[in-house]
Amino acid sequence: MLKTITLETPNGDALVDITAQVRAAVAESGVQSGLCAVIVPHTTAAVTVNSMMDPTTPQDIIADVRRLVPTRVDFKHQYDTPADAAGHIKAALIGHSVLLVIENGELLLGGSQSVMFYEFDGPRKRRVQVKVVAG
Repeated sequence: MLKTITLETPNGDALVDITAQVRAAVAESGVQSGLCAVIVPHTTAAVTVNSMMDPTTPQDIIADVRRLVPTRVDFKHQYDTPADAAGHIKAALIGHSVLLVIENGELLLGGSQSVMFYEFDGPRKRRVQVKVVAG
């Protein structure tokens, strides 16, 4: 089963918790044991698993990724803005997919883990593809 999640992201860099939407896709699939692939089909966005329990964790992640890849004007790629070029690099570092295990109809996530959509060039209308397979 393939499900598409749509979302609108805020301005700039942002981490958006999409755990509930991914869990809903798993429940809708009816798969009790298998795999769930979460795929971001955008070049200036990514997906990761981390904690959303403490609101400062996403703030720290965003701050340090910005520190590692600052927006600057000397990028060779200047499609839209310098933020667009930085977004491509950030997405390549974080990754465009995560693979999660499903057991007993539930995602096997740790107690503080969340599935997080990472926006690097917002605001944008974005899609996330969720592929659920039995196995």
